[in-house]
Amino acid sequence: MPMPGKGMLLTSMDIDPSDEAEFNRWYDREHLAERVAIDGFIEARRYVAHDANPKYLSLYSTETFEVLTSTPYQAALANQTEWSLKIIARFRNMIRSVARITISRGQGRGAAIGLIRIRPGAGQADELRTRLRECFNPEKLDGIISMHLIEGDPMLSRPLGVADADTAGAGDWFAFMDGTDVDATARAMADRFDKVLAATSSQMIASGTYRLMWDLAKSDL
Repeated sequence: MPMPGKGMLLTSMDIDPSDEAEFNRWYDREHLAERVAIDGFIEARRYVAHDANPKYLSLYSTETFEVLTSTPYQAALANQTEWSLKIIARFRNMIRSVARITISRGQGRGAAIGLIRIRPGAGQADELRTRLRECFNPEKLDGIISMHLIEGDPMLSRPLGVADADTAGAGDWFAFMDGTDVDATARAMADRFDKVLAATSSQMIASGTYRLMWDLAKSDL
């Protein structure tokens, strides 16, 4: 099925190797479950880079975009656990996108994703979205099972409590492809959006491939 819900929180960051074991322990033993338990959150997925920067990526799906501005979520942000405050302060090169899911086609989730960060051209959002929709046909791409577009809200997509967070492209969009392996996603991404971006004066800021570490659904709690 297409991606559930209408909202998504995307976070991505690096961590110093000396802190990496505790960072992963925190994500796996506290943070993902804590976030998925919030009213309106549906699921979360964790990834590690195969060929991408930053190294770690998490995707949190919500029933609606408004869940990401809701009282329960804002309360969670305002009342971080002691462990969370400790780990978040160690994030490096952080990206945080509070986004709407505007295109989602295909079925299921893959073992890998290809991720493309896009900065829309001025006044070109509607045209860019239309042209991207025409490119999102997973049935014609071997090894690709679903394709999605999320559009970051420029006012809400600002990392919290991280000194060197990436705030330059708070309104950037992210296109990603769920695939059976990283090679499939890399092949599908290659030059796929070049003409669309050129026609809408938009920029590809970054692209890369990630492997799924694990996922957690509300029903798992």
